[in-house]
Amino acid sequence: MVPGDGSGTGDRDGAGAGAEAACDGVELLDELRAAIGRYVVLPSEEALTAVTLWVAATHIQPALQHAPRLAVVGPTKGCGKSRVLDVLHETVHQPMMTVNTSPAVVFRVIGKNPPTLLVDEADTIFGPKAGEKEDLRGLLNAGHQRNRPAWRISGPEHKPTAFPTFAMAALAGIGDLPDTIMDRAVVIRMQKRKPGERITQFRSRYSVPELHAVRDRLTAWLAPLRSPAAAYVPKMPVEDRAADTWEPLVIVADLAGGHWPAQARTACLAMTRHEVVQDEQTSLKTRLLRDIRRVFEQEGNREALRTQDLLAVLIQDGEAPWAEHGTKGLNAYHLANLLRDFGISPANHRFENGKQAKAYARNQFLDAWARYCPDPAQPARASGNGFAPARPAEGKLPAAPTGSLPIVPPGGTAGPKRAR
Repeated sequence: MVPGDGSGTGDRDGAGAGAEAACDGVELLDELRAAIGRYVVLPSEEALTAVTLWVAATHIQPALQHAPRLAVVGPTKGCGKSRVLDVLHETVHQPMMTVNTSPAVVFRVIGKNPPTLLVDEADTIFGPKAGEKEDLRGLLNAGHQRNRPAWRISGPEHKPTAFPTFAMAALAGIGDLPDTIMDRAVVIRMQKRKPGERITQFRSRYSVPELHAVRDRLTAWLAPLRSPAAAYVPKMPVEDRAADTWEPLVIVADLAGGHWPAQARTACLAMTRHEVVQDEQTSLKTRLLRDIRRVFEQEGNREALRTQDLLAVLIQDGEAPWAEHGTKGLNAYHLANLLRDFGISPANHRFENGKQAKAYARNQFLDAWARYCPDPAQPARASGNGFAPARPAEGKLPAAPTGSLPIVPPGGTAGPKRAR
């Protein structure tokens, strides 16, 4: 055992083969990070660190208590979400694309050594018309934590059978996924590349062999460390569900040592804090959708409402935040900006009196209302509780069977809490 403070400055003198293995982990994660960064432009350096550690964590899945989701989301098409999945497919442990896979097949494939699920167009699984995908949706919600099996009637004798659901999963889609997924995910918010941002084109003939070589080295490094990783409880900079989600990534960073323990915790704090801000903004936008629906209902669900008329009614509501939004209250620019992520924008509309004005058409809101604030008269979709098992006392990382010498993590100040 080599003592350390999690910053990569642990004393390695005389460590022998163990220190060499740990050093290999640093170099390997650096190589993986560089390879991912060549093919995709991620929104931040912290996001690139997170994706790198998430990929590595898939190679110790059998040792983990939680299987964090990687939510790769963007406001529109063309943000690089599918390319991220392409790179993941060639680097994660036992990838399984689920775009056209039957949920029954996924249930039967997951076992003691589960695959890594890669789900493209995940927004279609959780939309209001995705009832036929209920089984897959339930699996993705339940599979974040061990011992959450799905019970199904199976076999010619129709016996109740428990199917394991525990598996790491990356989900790519347009717009935010449901809270039951986002709260259990490392969230990567993709954007379109700016002019001048260059990437290496992904070509199977040379990209796949390169990435497979990194993947095979990850397996060789991490597979022997599953047993000590299973008994290890790292010091986390965040609490509650955020800690459950980020713990596997921090474990990998601590196994590597070097600069990775500090880098992982920096990414964890930055990205969880960013999501707290995003949650607040999402709550405001959802409130706006509900209030606009109320205005349309008060106006008899007219085909369209003039922007100025809609703003006037919103601002008059004394219990709403719109009169104090910004410096002088909600205006047309603010309104358009808040609704942009939902694909809603004003347009010229000719009214019955023959006059034309900028207005919002009611039919633009129907999809957003169904997704983000469904009619209260309809039963809400149940959300998972996600109770975490009792954590063992934090302690030293047991010696690895190969003699590698992972770093003991540092102490840390508790970060932002995520609601359970």
